[in-house]
Amino acid sequence: MKKIYLLNFLTFFCAISVFSQQLVLKKGEIIENLPINDSIENTYSIYVPKAFSMDKKWPLLVVTDTEGNEKKALSMFTIAAEEEGYVLAAPKLIDSISLTKNMVITGQAIQKVTSLLPIHVDRIYAAGEDAGGQFASLVPVLINGVRGTMSIGASLANSELINVKKPFHFVGVVNKENFNYPFMLTDTKLLDRYKFPNQVLLYDGNGEWPGVSYLAKAMQLFTLDAMGRKWIPQDSSYIEKAYQEDLEKINQLKGIGDLLWVEQHMTEMMSIYGIFKNMDSLRSVQRDLRRDRDYKTMKRAENAAFLKESMLKEDYQYYMEEDVYTYNFNNLGWWNHQMGEIDKFISGSKPYERQMGHRLKGFVNALAEDNINIIASEEVVDEDALAFLYMLKTILEPDNFEYYFKTISLSAKNDDFGTSLFYMEELLKKGFKDREKLYSLEDTALLRITPEFNELVSKYLEDARYDIKVDENRP
Repeated sequence: MKKIYLLNFLTFFCAISVFSQQLVLKKGEIIENLPINDSIENTYSIYVPKAFSMDKKWPLLVVTDTEGNEKKALSMFTIAAEEEGYVLAAPKLIDSISLTKNMVITGQAIQKVTSLLPIHVDRIYAAGEDAGGQFASLVPVLINGVRGTMSIGASLANSELINVKKPFHFVGVVNKENFNYPFMLTDTKLLDRYKFPNQVLLYDGNGEWPGVSYLAKAMQLFTLDAMGRKWIPQDSSYIEKAYQEDLEKINQLKGIGDLLWVEQHMTEMMSIYGIFKNMDSLRSVQRDLRRDRDYKTMKRAENAAFLKESMLKEDYQYYMEEDVYTYNFNNLGWWNHQMGEIDKFISGSKPYERQMGHRLKGFVNALAEDNINIIASEEVVDEDALAFLYMLKTILEPDNFEYYFKTISLSAKNDDFGTSLFYMEELLKKGFKDREKLYSLEDTALLRITPEFNELVSKYLEDARYDIKVDENRP
């Protein structure tokens, strides 16, 4: 392969089919839509850090996004990749195609990047968020040579597929208000039993995305693990800097009084640095912390919240399955009551129940969405079950207008104009203002020309499209 260097460009000449194509990769920029093979159907995006050079081997982080937004997903990792010196690549994956096909595309993208760039073969990792995180957790299981996965806000996709003869490094990044948090804790216990290296990085808040520092920390963990395994030389200054950062994190957590987080972070530190340092002093501090009265009180409160959460999740799962199967529209009131109870947890004074409330809300929403996806993908769609779930989603996410639209459209399609008008008014009461959107909803052609529809538009938006007069003499 011929190499040409020009300013900050990296130029590679790759033989494709019967002709030569010049591939130009600019440092510090995301390059999109690169062909994986002769076909232009499958593509990937790539990012090489500004410090990149061809005279050393680089770690590769493959970012997986199953919704086809690979550039956006990749962009979330670029700052961390610059800090930690990682090449990034993201194959174009699509949620609507099979897991097998997406995995094949991912494997081909890895092969393509490793054929172009000096990638360290023992330092290939996968990363993703939510559904992409679950997909990423399967990559080291199903693709040989991938050594670890960074899963953001997602538990393992399928623990039954794990092969104890193919260990990989799992780094979970999650906040305690994410409904996947308890599942991730369960996953780490399984990985501990299998002796797979694993850490969980906790972050504050109910946002879906952690800060750059957490992504950089996860990459740092992969690098430290590689040093411990002698895949790369040990860098004592790098190790010490990382260690001091973690000690500072411990002090910060002590400052805010989160003793459970302190204890958890100590556990992760010992799993990371045990191969480099004598951790007896830290282990002694952790042992004393576990005997602390305040720590024990917090631990009991968190365990009580976990138990209550587990029981409520079982109830929600049972009743949702039952209501969907029986089209139990009468039970929507019960669901409305349950959301009120969850809101009480969230607004309450008990911190672990507040976290639990956020997790329960996320769990019920994810459960409903999973059911919607399953029913909508069936060859013969059960529209009554779908109608129930759309209505349920307006209760679970009252400010998400998408499910009002879906309920209005589906009800109108089945000539249930009364239901359509009810949800249309609920939508308008919430401040929806897009008149043109209302007049373009799918399957509402007949509904849109009714006096009742246009009266609602006039009442809330002032200017109805149709002025239909009713014949008062008509029986």
